[in-house]
Amino acid sequence: MSRVNPKIDLVFKKLFGSEENQDILMSLVNAILPQHQQIAELSLKNTYNVSDYAEGKLSILDIKAQDENGVLYDIEMQIKGTGFYGKRTLYYWAKMFGAQLDYLTEEERDLKNRRGYSDLRKCIVISLMDFVFFEDGKYHRCYMLKDRENNETHADLDYLDLYFVEMDKFDVGLAFVQTALERWIAFLNNAYHYTNGTLPKELAQVKEIKKASAKLDVMYFDEKERQYYESQQKFWLDEISRIQEMTDKMEAAEKTAIETEKALVATQKALAETEKAAAETQRALAEAEKALTETERAAAETQRALAETEKALTESEKAATETQRALAEAAKALAESERAAAEAGQNSKIEIARTALNKGFDNDFIVELTGLSLAQIQELRNEAKL
Repeated sequence: MSRVNPKIDLVFKKLFGSEENQDILMSLVNAILPQHQQIAELSLKNTYNVSDYAEGKLSILDIKAQDENGVLYDIEMQIKGTGFYGKRTLYYWAKMFGAQLDYLTEEERDLKNRRGYSDLRKCIVISLMDFVFFEDGKYHRCYMLKDRENNETHADLDYLDLYFVEMDKFDVGLAFVQTALERWIAFLNNAYHYTNGTLPKELAQVKEIKKASAKLDVMYFDEKERQYYESQQKFWLDEISRIQEMTDKMEAAEKTAIETEKALVATQKALAETEKAAAETQRALAEAEKALTETERAAAETQRALAETEKALTESEKAATETQRALAEAAKALAESERAAAEAGQNSKIEIARTALNKGFDNDFIVELTGLSLAQIQELRNEAKL
């Protein structure tokens, strides 16, 4: 396993910022630049020098370079993000762009030359970041000056390119890496796990990556460099632990939030069901009240009908009583009439019998004529002394 981690800025500067490793730096830069911007030469403007550390320049660890077209580069490895990383990147670009008119070489001073705006060169800042800065899944992007409406660029404004490579977002397995940039990110993310002899074949396809791995195997630190590296390595490990802890807390908080949301949804669903049941109960109660009202109305109607029936029954019974009384009176009158008629008929028969006796008719004829008995005829004869 390699002894050093190329994400530590000291190792990055020592590996990519040395004269003998310019080909490694150019391979990395070309992997980041688009195809139409590929460079053929790259010269370092601030090569790695161990004496810098003796003079207290240990913090100046970005790499400055220039290509064959005069384009200037500032390349930096950053393992910790800040709230103003974007402003910091713009400051680096502005400082590099403006310094072109502020700085003169010894030769320019001797010739008393001066520079003007026409001498300004394009400046490119490349940020290799071991943290997440943009809130999306994209790990490689470039910002430049463009027209807001139609994305049009202008040659006189094409002096700013800001490249961001968020290595922490890269999660492509070695079996699926395809581009040179993917291989470089995979190497930088895992180089401290390999030696040059164990470098995966997918990464060894890029000869500069293979050379970089070999350089890491034999990289030497003096005492001051070692102290700085160990402090940065500790910081890097602490940062990873902090980020992991934050990630775990965020995942736990997200899980809690999901559970809370699920509970809230369940509560809202139960509340909706309760409200629905209450509405059904209210509707059933209204129906029951309506049915009760109808029942009470029907009962009142029945009571009224019963009263009417009872009244009619009373009237009917009264009428029946009157009828019975009238029938009794009629029967009595009929009996009297029949009795009177019977008496009248009897008297009439007796009178007829008397008349017949006075005229001398015999008893048998009178019996046949009146229907009276022979004894009655004889009694009438005796009364008349005939």
